[in-house]
Amino acid sequence: MTDALSIARDLIRCPSVTPADAGALGVLENVLKAAGFTCHRVTFSEPGTADVDNLYARIGTEAPHITFAGHTDVVPPGDESAWSHGAFSGEVKDGFLYGRGAVDMKGGIACSVAAVLEHLAANRGMPRQDGKGSVSFLITGDEEDVSINGTIKLLQWAAARGEKFDHCVLGEPSNVEVLGDTIKVGRRGSQSGTLYVDGVQGHVAYPHRATNPVPDISRLIVALSDEPLDHGSAQFQASNLEFVSVDVGNPAFNVIPGQARARFNIRYNDNHTQDSLRRLVEERLAKACGNRIRARIAWEQSNSDVFVTKPGPFTDLAVAAIEEVTGRKPELSTSGGTSDARFISSSCPVIEFGLVGQTMHQVNERTTVVDLEKLTKVYRGILARYFA
Repeated sequence: MTDALSIARDLIRCPSVTPADAGALGVLENVLKAAGFTCHRVTFSEPGTADVDNLYARIGTEAPHITFAGHTDVVPPGDESAWSHGAFSGEVKDGFLYGRGAVDMKGGIACSVAAVLEHLAANRGMPRQDGKGSVSFLITGDEEDVSINGTIKLLQWAAARGEKFDHCVLGEPSNVEVLGDTIKVGRRGSQSGTLYVDGVQGHVAYPHRATNPVPDISRLIVALSDEPLDHGSAQFQASNLEFVSVDVGNPAFNVIPGQARARFNIRYNDNHTQDSLRRLVEERLAKACGNRIRARIAWEQSNSDVFVTKPGPFTDLAVAAIEEVTGRKPELSTSGGTSDARFISSSCPVIEFGLVGQTMHQVNERTTVVDLEKLTKVYRGILARYFA
């Protein structure tokens, strides 16, 4: 069966807890090959990480070329006994499809595949009846893990083969409350770091012989947290810096520690680049330290830069397709965390539109069957307008 519900159930029944594939890509490969797609299974590896399977499938050889992207890996189900229906059962009950990945994002992938197959059937097996145009699928098994051997390398592999994408729809669960309320057109960047403050270790009874870094790191945390990084931009909310842990590694009550450290993460908008953001934070740190406190920041390597797809013909046709099916005009939003769209955005404009995300990563993750049907119709509408 090639309807969205059947494909989604087959995918959910593959326990593809990241980075395992468990047969999920094979489900898609079989369906797409039968529809005339040329499919490539590509495995990437890197020392210290697990091998990851990926799938690239394309039909057509000419522009315009639209790609549907997604991931078949899922987060662990947690306590499976807490699920009212099996986490990998793909059970349908009272109009809901249950299972890990139903929302994030096997359901979205199933809808895109079903929509493309319907579109091809209506156009003599091609994206357009005149034989022009291309549709492809970029599917990874590495989005919920470290995102090293997935989309970023699959894009590099495709570029080396001469593949060029004009636009992308990523089926992440973008909607907040109801289907049709939100398109994600961008994401803030993410940058993590660790603040180190050095002191002089000593006995608590003789504080004049030591330098305690704990009060100093407390002052620096307040200094870096209190002053806004910016006040937002035309497309994005304000950037924010959040400290997530403070530690001195000291098990003793009678020892002043020699060092304190605090970890933080920054979600930043298009007022900054990664380099300019780091310079800004380090300048503020130096000012707060003065000539007395010894502190430094160790920055984590980040591949999560800010991106935005600005309003234009592509977003307009997506909005029109969504409004036609749901009766709602979606908000163009840049809120939320990171996704693989951050990698795709360097290859082509990308939007994120999928199912309602309220139950993603939860026990009893589920979506309504009606939403699966509506999302398939939305994707059909996008394809019809795109190849008009």
